[in-house]
Parts: sequence; C-alpha cells; structure tokens
Amino acid sequence: MPPTQGLPIREYLLVALTAAAVTFLLTGVVRRVAIRIGAIANPRARDVHVTPIPRMGGIGIFLGVAAAMGLAHQLPALSRGFDFSFDSLGVLLAAGVISLIGALDDRFELDAWTKLAGQVMCAGILVIFGVQWVSFWVPWGGGGESFGQVLVLDKNQGALLTVVLVVVMVNAMNFVDGLDGLAGGLGFIAAAATCSFSLGLLDSSGGDVGAYPPALIAATLAGACLGFLPYNFQPAKIFMGDSGSMMIGLMLAGATTSASGRVPYPQFSGKDALALLSPLVVVAAVLFVPLLDLIMAVVRRTRRGESPFAADKMHLHHRLLEIGHSQRRAVLLIYLWAGLLAFGAVSVTLFDSAAVFWIVGFGFLLATLVSIVPRLRSRNRTA
Repeated sequence: MPPTQGLPIREYLLVALTAAAVTFLLTGVVRRVAIRIGAIANPRARDVHVTPIPRMGGIGIFLGVAAAMGLAHQLPALSRGFDFSFDSLGVLLAAGVISLIGALDDRFELDAWTKLAGQVMCAGILVIFGVQWVSFWVPWGGGGESFGQVLVLDKNQGALLTVVLVVVMVNAMNFVDGLDGLAGGLGFIAAAATCSFSLGLLDSSGGDVGAYPPALIAATLAGACLGFLPYNFQPAKIFMGDSGSMMIGLMLAGATTSASGRVPYPQFSGKDALALLSPLVVVAAVLFVPLLDLIMAVVRRTRRGESPFAADKMHLHHRLLEIGHSQRRAVLLIYLWAGLLAFGAVSVTLFDSAAVFWIVGFGFLLATLVSIVPRLRSRNRTA
C-alpha cells in the first residue's frame, strides 16, 4: 500500500472536533425527541438519579461519528484510507445498527437474549467487512530471548475472537454506565489512548494509508464522546442509554481489531499487546471491583436463600459514593484511574519504559491517596 507524507495529525484533530461539535449540536434535538416518544429512564432501586431523565443520547453520539466519517472521506489527506480498507465503513455500519438496537431498548426495554443476538449480528457485520483478528499474541511459548509468541489465526478463529471481543466490550461499557458522565468519559479516554497507539503504528509504518482506519475510528469516537459530556456530566440532562454504551463498546472493539491487522508482528512484543488491548484493560480495571463485589453478593444471597439476581449497588462507582465521594468526584476519580491505565499502556510502546513506569506508579499512588481521603477523614472524626 502506498505511503503518504507525514502524519495527518491536523486532519485527525479536525475530524475529532467535527464529531464533538455535531454531537453537541444534535444531542439537544435527540433529547427532545426522546421526551416526546417516551424514552425515559425512571429511577430504580439501584439507580443513583432520583428524577426521570430522557435517554437514547447514543443516537446523538452516532450522528457525530457519522458526520466526522463523512468529512474524513472528503479530506484529501484521509480519503485515500477508504480506498484500501473497508474497516471504517464496516465499523460505521455496525455502529449504526447497534445504536438502533440500543434505541429500541431505550424505548421498549428489550430482553437480554434479543440484545445479545443483536450484538453478535453487529460483530458479524464487522467480520463481513474484514474487521477481524488475524494474529494474536500470548504470553507463553517463544524461544531464546523472545517472550511469548504470536498465534496466526485462520478465518474462523479470527471471526470467533472478534465476536467475543465485541460482545465483551459492548456489555462492559453497558455495565459501567451507572453515573452521570462515566461511560462517556471512559469512552473518550479509551478512544484517545487507542488513537494515540494507532498513530504510533501509522508512524512506524512510514505513513502507510492502510493503517489509517483504526486511528480514524478512535478519533471520531473520542470526539463524539467529548461532545456528549456537557449534556451527560452531573447533573445529566440526558443519558446515552444502551444506544450509546453499546455503540461505544463496539467502536472500541472495532478500532482495536482494525489496529491488530497493522501491527508489525516481527517486532511485536508484550508491551504492544498491552497497548493494543488498552480499551479492554481500562474497562476490565474499572469492572474488577464491582465484578468481585457482585460475585460475593451472589454467594451471600444464595447462602441466605435469596435470589442471586436481585439488584445491588455493588459497582465501583457505588463504592466510591459509600466512602464519601460526591458523584462528580467519584466520576473524576474513575477518569484518573482509567487514564493512568490506558495512557500508561500506550506510553510504554512510545517512550522509555522505565520513565513511564515511574510516572504511572506515582500517579497510582496519588490516585489511591485521593480515593481513600474521605474514609480517613470519617475515621478521624469518629476517633
């Protein structure tokens, strides 16, 4: 594939800003439509909000992504990327379909099996357009000085891995969508980190236009999430709903999968694998504590003879609220943890590893201290 001169940083920035602007302008319109058709999130026992709030904001996010993709197709510096790959088109189409499924759920509350079938179908759309894993690094095997090995996947294995990753990311983003601005902010952080890694791949490939799609997918998503946050940050005027959280998860999985096909595997290492999977690392880290809490809660309820599926406030954000953080501070803290994980994972592939580890380690220490301050204050007051 032919190279292009230099990295089109300004063009990617313009695309991201366009996504942010269009999302910001259209989300207000989507909010009015959601109210008119009755797509309203009424408070439940496990919810933090106490008043009905319209949802379906993911439609505004998708429209921002679509507008930015359209602009990229018209920019001379980026349009050639569409000539050598269908990745961007496939992700856009799959994102539109899953946003529609999510919008139906926001209005009519679809059952879990219907949504799962829709998620698998959208993952299939990615595979049809060629967005699938072809190789995968594992931390075992290898020989000599090499750590781990790269497994070459056939089409069936690659398609299966792609479907699994999409379903995991879609449901993970849906799972963390529990506080105002949380899913949108995490989506922005993960997409920005993925875009940074993809730009590093683009640079290492000498500007090969075939490596444009993952950076474009991530840049449009980052911009759209940023444009949605003014409506969604506490106090939220609209929720993104499943139409947004599922779309963000799918696009993150799509960008990661697209980037996997552009990695120079002869020089591939565990550090590259960590950066490549940074969106999954971010969400997995945010989900670890609530998943552990959820498992423990199920065990406790089962022992007491209660239903294991009863709703609980057992997520990480609920824990932070219990400690004494406000909604905004809890969200900002999770942003901090996610940012450290995401950009730490990407930075080890771009900068000196020792310096990155020291900086990230200091960041983790600071984040830990800030997270436990309210609990320490409460103990001092009761002492």
